[in-house]
Amino acid sequence: MSTEALLFAGYAAFLLMAAALLEWLSAHTHRRSLRYRTAGFTFHEELDHWTCPEGQHLWPHDFDHERRLVRYRAKAHICNGCPRKPDCTDSDRGREITRPLDPWPHSEAGRYHRGLSLMLVALAGFVLAIGVVRNHAAPELAALAALAVAAAVVGRWLLRDFAAHPANFPAPTPASGTRMPASAAPPVRSRWGSQNRTKGTPL
Repeated sequence: MSTEALLFAGYAAFLLMAAALLEWLSAHTHRRSLRYRTAGFTFHEELDHWTCPEGQHLWPHDFDHERRLVRYRAKAHICNGCPRKPDCTDSDRGREITRPLDPWPHSEAGRYHRGLSLMLVALAGFVLAIGVVRNHAAPELAALAALAVAAAVVGRWLLRDFAAHPANFPAPTPASGTRMPASAAPPVRSRWGSQNRTKGTPL
């Protein structure tokens, strides 16, 4: 293989590895952040509540439609009398835990990093296309084509999740800059309840 073909192949392989590393680091950071915020607490999915280390329950308190978060809160009088309160929370309204409804990478942060990974894969495909145009020897074409197939497979896998779930960015506010009242927000079906609720309505 010529030096030029090796450079094309090497740069494309570097971009693909960078995309894979970015995906892994992003997902790892996301999972680690969730574990840190809920350390010592246990989530019971079938009943949709958390249990603290003292055995008290945190029940759904609010659904944030814009950020796609569920807020769980313990009873204030129980937390205020708990011996672990100084190490748990400084709030007098009870310990609160937020849980994202959208798993990685379907949150806004996940989609942002997924978009960066897709850009790297697309750039790798562009580099390989140029390499194929400029190099015509059989070994060079075989190596570049193999990397192109790998880039296409990786890109299809990343794009499938990215396109299948719409972004959850906040709804636009009126031109005056004032927020729409809660009554004007579109109803949202809660995953733990059967009735529709609007943004900001306590559960």
